[in-house]
Amino acid sequence: MADSITHVTDANFQVEVLESETPVLVDFWAPWCGPCHRVSPILEEIGAERDDLRVVKLNIDENMQTPMTYGIMAIPTMVLFRNGAEAARVQGAHPRKRIEEQLEPALEGV
Repeated sequence: MADSITHVTDANFQVEVLESETPVLVDFWAPWCGPCHRVSPILEEIGAERDDLRVVKLNIDENMQTPMTYGIMAIPTMVLFRNGAEAARVQGAHPRKRIEEQLEPALEGV
């Protein structure tokens, strides 16, 4: 499957994530990060299967302001934004089931 996840930047984060009417899961990652590459296909699957969630990626090497704003200290870190605010955070490369378990409470009622 081709990479179907949208890549966001510091410049378009406000519009693509914070102003989105749909909850957005942001994958903070870097090309050199092995665990990031392990979690990426899981996030692609989740994004492809759910109509109530958008999944986007933000390369922390190319976009340093947004990770600093949200206190991203380690990658991979996935932050779920809902109504312009952080609703959940998952840090580390985990199996799909654990990622979904951590996100689900914040997605209830979407």
